[in-house]
Parts: sequence; C-alpha cells; structure tokens
Amino acid sequence: MDDKLNIGITCYPVAGGSGIVATELGIKLAERGHNVHFIAYDLPFRLETFHPNLYFHEVDTTSYQLFKFPPYTLTLAAKMAEISCEYNLNLLHVHYAIPHATAAFLAKQLIRDNCYPKIITTLHGTDITLVGADKSYFDITRFSIESSDGITAVSQYLADETVQEFKIQKPIEVIPNFIDTSRFKPTTACCDRKQFAEPGEKLLCHISNFRPVKRVMDVIDIFERIQKKIPSRLLLIGEGPDTMLVRRAVKKNGLEGKVTFLGSQHRVEEILPLTDLFLVPSEEESFGLVALEALACGVPVIGSSGTGLVEVVDHGKDGFLYPVGDTISMANAAVSLLNGEYNFGEFRTHAHMKAHEKFGADRIVDHYERYYRRVLEEADGT
Repeated sequence: MDDKLNIGITCYPVAGGSGIVATELGIKLAERGHNVHFIAYDLPFRLETFHPNLYFHEVDTTSYQLFKFPPYTLTLAAKMAEISCEYNLNLLHVHYAIPHATAAFLAKQLIRDNCYPKIITTLHGTDITLVGADKSYFDITRFSIESSDGITAVSQYLADETVQEFKIQKPIEVIPNFIDTSRFKPTTACCDRKQFAEPGEKLLCHISNFRPVKRVMDVIDIFERIQKKIPSRLLLIGEGPDTMLVRRAVKKNGLEGKVTFLGSQHRVEEILPLTDLFLVPSEEESFGLVALEALACGVPVIGSSGTGLVEVVDHGKDGFLYPVGDTISMANAAVSLLNGEYNFGEFRTHAHMKAHEKFGADRIVDHYERYYRRVLEEADGT
C-alpha cells in the first residue's frame, strides 16, 4: 500500500465542533504528506492557510423550480464520485451521518472506473442524539452508518449512545477530538484583560452556537449567582437561535454592564487565556471541543455530568461537573474555586497539561492514520 493516501473529507463548513475537527484533521494529514480533498458547499471553517497538499472542491447547490429545496445530498454524491475518480481517492472520510454518509454511499454506486474509495463515517453527536433520533431520519441514519466501511465516534459516550439507539453491529472506533497545542495554550492571548474586566474582577466565558441544547439561559443563571458573591464579568462568544432570548435575560436581570457579547469569533485561542472559568452546562455534549480548548488554555471548566464531558473534564482536578440544570451546584462550585477554597493554580496546571498530553493533535492524528490503514487492509483482505 502506498505510504501517502488520497483522502476526501466532507463536513459542514461552519463554526461547529465537527467542522473544526474535520478541517484541522485535514490540515494535519496534509502536513504529513497525504493529499487531502475537501468536498463541501463552502470553504471549511478554519481552512485559513494554503498548503500544496490541500484541495477544496465546491459542491454546487443549483436550484430548480420543481424543487422546493436544492437536493444537496444528490449533488454532493455526484461531486464525491467525480473527485474520487479524478484523484483516485483511497478514502472518503465523512463527518456526520446525515447527509454525508448517505451521499458517500450513493457516490460509490455511481463509480464505474475501478476507483472505489472506502467510506469512513465519524459521528459527532447531534447526528445521533437529535437528527438520527428523529423518526423520519432513523432508518436512513442507521443504513448510512452500517453501509460505511469504518465508523468512528468522538467519545465512548457517543459510541454507546449510537449502539443503544441504532443497534449498530459494526465495531465503532473511539477517536477523541483534539487540539492544536501550538495554538491553544495559556500564552496565546492577543489583548489586555482590562478590555473586558476591571482589576479584581473574575472573567468567565461561554462559547456555543446558542441552540437550546446548549442551555445558554443556564449560563446566565450560573453567572448571576456567581457575580452576587464575587465581582465578575461574562464573555459570550457565538450566535444562534437563542441569542435574543439571552440578550433579553441579561437586560431583565440588570446584567448589561457585566456581560459582553462578542458574536462569532474564529480565533478563540486569543481570548480564552484571559478568562478564569469556562461554563458549558449543555443538555447534550458528545465530547465538548470548546471545553477542551478552554482546558488547553489553562481555564478550568464548569459543566454537565452525564454527557461526553466526563471524558474531557476531570471532576475536582480541572473543573466540576453536575447534573444538567443544576445551576445552583455549578455556581457554588465556581464560587468555591474562585474564592480559593481549592488550589486554583493546580486546577489551571492540570487542565493545560492534561489537554496537551492526552488530546494533542499528533497523538490523535496518529490514531486516525492507523485506523485508515486498518480499514484499507481489511478491505484488501490483507
């Protein structure tokens, strides 16, 4: 087998965990000499620099008067088939089962030129817990996953959820998300903390797509409880369906001068090191990439137990996890940590060291490479 692989990657090119991981995985693979072809409707988020082994192929979403919605899955499948043959792809690595694994399956049916790439589907979370759990998508989600030559999940929590929900018989390889340790570290701040907080005030942060599952209203509740006991400010990064609800809650509770809305930000590693605590009280987190990014910057995390965060945050060592909706316990833990009842410096050091040693890019990309070759060797019968 050739040492260097030709890999197609398809992801949602937006500011979400799956798109970020898929993009940075592609960049790391290209740096190792593999040829990586991104196939999507737009340039992937964080694909910011040129590399000679990186390619982007845009999928047209042509509308037609008889179509109520453009048939993206079909045009994506056609583009996957075209690129697979033109560049002799070994693998189509798709992130999210719906519609990407479905499109990859269709692409293989279109190919007739002895260029049959293997399909690896990476499950990230909401494709299983929300989309796939919808009855109208259940069967096609299960079919698309089982039609893949290889399946990975970003956490054991998500792998177990997938098996339980869909009764998947094929083995699921757990390969966690990763961070670029050269970017996410305690020294990457780009501005002065004084821009966001006064001397003596604590600075808290939350980053998400502001969807209901992220429970951003709980973030406001936690922060309100904290700031009553400790002078503090809150940075909110991101936008989404609940943004207006959150703005109203901030105004209603008289927190306008204490909460800063920064909107969507591409370089969060330049902001996170300024903060003292990261809040992520989500209802569902298959992994929690933003929590990992915070830890890598030396920022302890307060979040929800019973989610994939248990595989990222060490309770009592670099953060605290409590049941979903238990904002009182989350706030009390934050106050205790910020008040010095725990060794805050030890929490920060453990967060940074654990994130870099356990979730560094080199270690995780090595895992992906080994898995790629195993799938290809099993397909060749070797």
